[in-house]
Amino acid sequence: MLDYKSLLKMSITSLKINKMRSMLTSLGIIIGVSAVIIMLAVGNGASKKIAAEMEAMGSNLLMIHSASAKSGGVRMGMGTKPTLTLKDAVAIDQKARGVLAVAPYSSETQQVTYGNQNWSTSIAGTSMSYFMIRNYDIDEGRGFLPEDTKNGTKVAIIGQTVSTELFGDVDPIGKTIRIGNIPFKVVGLLKSKGSSGMGQDQDDLVFIPITTAQRKVFGTDFPGTVNMITVKAQNDEVISLTQEDITEILRKRHHIGTKQDDDFEIRNLAEMQESIKSTTKTMSLLLGAIAGVSLIVGGIGIMNIMLVSVTERTKEIGIRMAIGAKASDIRIQFLIESFILSMAGGLIGVFVGILGAYLMHHFAGMNIAITLSSVLLSLGFSAAIGIGFGYYPAYKASRLNPIEALRYE
Repeated sequence: MLDYKSLLKMSITSLKINKMRSMLTSLGIIIGVSAVIIMLAVGNGASKKIAAEMEAMGSNLLMIHSASAKSGGVRMGMGTKPTLTLKDAVAIDQKARGVLAVAPYSSETQQVTYGNQNWSTSIAGTSMSYFMIRNYDIDEGRGFLPEDTKNGTKVAIIGQTVSTELFGDVDPIGKTIRIGNIPFKVVGLLKSKGSSGMGQDQDDLVFIPITTAQRKVFGTDFPGTVNMITVKAQNDEVISLTQEDITEILRKRHHIGTKQDDDFEIRNLAEMQESIKSTTKTMSLLLGAIAGVSLIVGGIGIMNIMLVSVTERTKEIGIRMAIGAKASDIRIQFLIESFILSMAGGLIGVFVGILGAYLMHHFAGMNIAITLSSVLLSLGFSAAIGIGFGYYPAYKASRLNPIEALRYE
């Protein structure tokens, strides 16, 4: 029966004899494990940031835009041909299956003033449904009332950036701002959402009722038209059905023939979100795999040093065999030494990796997310490297001929 306690003591003693070499041998594993921890932390952090931004954007969304206008055969871009109307939004809300909420939307950049302060921002005309669809919450005041939309009331709900630029620390509720030369009463202040994934400030905007925007703020040659209609489906299972119904409803309302192209475009944000999630997951795995290569290099370093150790300790192996040690004893001892080197490097690497990830977060501002699974994966891979790359030197040591080993100089 193998005496593992004695083998462990002898393995530790052998490693202590060459402390510097043992430490340098583990260096490859330290670098490999720390690289895996850092890469996975950065990858997971990016994934979580994107997931949070998607949650803030809203889920199960369909964005319907006007089609592209053409001039001399040149397509001018999506939304340049105004074909969507408020009545289209009402028809979608009433007739399309699986619809939870619908909101028309039009926006322009205009100058907003309060007293001697002014700020250029996005003026968005929409309905109260838009706030629920895009996960905007009212921090102070109120939202739009039904009569605001019906009567085209001059009221506004502003974001935190606009509030800071125009009012500073003053409570904006009840104050009157001017959009262009038109006075609007501030009735609501939104909770902060921060920047979007594209770097856009989601708090730098002013919302007004869509009817007010069309009648009094936005000049248009096509009364009643909107830039976009946003639709939120009840869940991700019905969103495709909802999209099909919307297409059919709009084609019928716009009198589009069977062989004619749509004069609108529908973007399914759920599909885009899934695609982005899949891409970020793949990138996280790729980063981890790239970092894992250094673990392989570290394992090769362990194998080389262990082979050198076998050569240096040939006579010692011969003496042990001569006094009764079995081949399995020799093999297990060298495997234990390899495992200790690898695991010691792995544990130090975890510490260095976690420290490195937090330093990147602190100094570079990168989002990180260190998970227990990534730590356990790194340690498990480190242990496998130690046993896998240490097996051949251990096997070679156990196959030495005792007589030839004793003669070795």
